[in-house]
Amino acid sequence: MRIIIAGAGEVGFHLAKLLTMEGHNITVIDIDGDSLRNISNHLDLEVLNGSSTSISTLTQAGIEKADLLIGVTNSEDVNLTTCIIGKHLGAKKTVARIFNIEFLNSREKLDLCNLGIDELISPASLAAREIKRLCKESALTDFIDFDKGKLSLIGIKVEQDSQVAGKTMEETAYLNPNRDFIPVAILRNNETIIPKKDTRFQVNDHAYFTANNVGLNRVLEIFNKSRIEIKNLMILGGSSVGYHAAKALSKKYRVKLIEPDRERCLKLADMLPDTLIINADGRSVDVLEQENLSEMDAFIAVTDNSETNIITSLVAKNHNVAKTIALVENIDYIHLSQSIGVDTLINKKLIAANFIFRYIRKGEILSLTSLHGADVEVLEYEVTPNSKIKGARLADLKFPKASLVGGVVRNEKGYIPTLDFEFQERDHVVILAKMESINKIERFFK
Repeated sequence: MRIIIAGAGEVGFHLAKLLTMEGHNITVIDIDGDSLRNISNHLDLEVLNGSSTSISTLTQAGIEKADLLIGVTNSEDVNLTTCIIGKHLGAKKTVARIFNIEFLNSREKLDLCNLGIDELISPASLAAREIKRLCKESALTDFIDFDKGKLSLIGIKVEQDSQVAGKTMEETAYLNPNRDFIPVAILRNNETIIPKKDTRFQVNDHAYFTANNVGLNRVLEIFNKSRIEIKNLMILGGSSVGYHAAKALSKKYRVKLIEPDRERCLKLADMLPDTLIINADGRSVDVLEQENLSEMDAFIAVTDNSETNIITSLVAKNHNVAKTIALVENIDYIHLSQSIGVDTLINKKLIAANFIFRYIRKGEILSLTSLHGADVEVLEYEVTPNSKIKGARLADLKFPKASLVGGVVRNEKGYIPTLDFEFQERDHVVILAKMESINKIERFFK
């Protein structure tokens, strides 16, 4: 595909990185020469210094032959205008990053497709959706379910009392006699490991497993973790992410939101009738304690200050809050969550870039999810009548070394496949893979 990206910031950079690994023809446009030099020094693509709303700049970038135009600058107006102009100049599809949620709520009324905008991306609403997903299980650092829970991917920390600590996968096989779960990735000191039978679990590793319903409970038992039902949530920060998170979570949980700006609190109180809004400075430990922090099941810090979010999440952990999630601006911070004590650090720019990447691949992959802090993607494919994998045994397939088949959903039941497992049409196959392996994996499903 020929893809033009308007914006060389963090979203544009990460998106370009994902797409260049796929072998797409990428051109990045930006008015900031330094940002373009940075992206050009790290990635093999074309850059163009200029405004993406300029007809001459878009023409120079080859807009008339573009399969996709993506506007991800820091200006909503620029992104929308870029897509409208680009579509009329010949771009087949356009995607715009927005900040005002009203555009999402009124997309049909505004008939944005007719204007030239095919898809809108709101980093704040996507981050809120991710927070909602992460709150499903308090004992786990990550949780993804497939086919309505028939199969799950879970993340959990290896602690001293874990039965697997210090043992290899082969040595712990006795803990899983019915093969109800399988280790699929280990995050250790910022390195992502696709485990083999001689891979040894170490204390402080973050281990990821795929499991069926029985296996999920078994993994929790092995790691001495108990499932605590989340009922009470505290959100620190009434930002756009805080608002969307509260709106989504208050339908299921008792939510308390703390925001220091009084005017913002009044607005939030009108918009969030099911959320308790507290006008206070949540950076104060005394304030958090007065608002019964220790009685919370989850703490979500989404202020505009990354350091505040991290520190208050650590305070929450110190008050025995089961689940902590902190929003950070710097993508480089994401790996820290595994070592500093916060359950999960999220970055809305990274989430937005990954969403756009999934949008591009729509139709080829049923789902694609990133594990926060790990250099691995979780992909779900369906075996079609023409798939090369159909009728083949797992042992006979030469999947890339940087990948692993984590599970299969067949006829409403989750399976952890053995080497003798034979793939059938309509199977949903869950695969863990490093980004460079995705192209090779796709060939098995075409």
